[in-house]
Amino acid sequence: MSINQTIQDMIINEITDAQVTVNNVGNGHFSLVVTAQAFVGKNMLAKHKLVLSAIAPLMTGPSAPVHAIDNLKTMLPTP
Repeated sequence: MSINQTIQDMIINEITDAQVTVNNVGNGHFSLVVTAQAFVGKNMLAKHKLVLSAIAPLMTGPSAPVHAIDNLKTMLPTP
């Protein structure tokens, strides 16, 4: 399984209604777009914490596959 797929799966495991786009920009850096109804009523910090906590295990340790999330966009689904 690719790291992009692993990131997507981990986010969906925590935010079940999420639609996730992962862009690997190289050297362990990623850009994410996450759309979810679960973000309703949450401020940007709370949304980002939700996403980042889902992938935290991938960012831990010296050989972690994810070094940084360079761009994180959280959105609500369009009606």
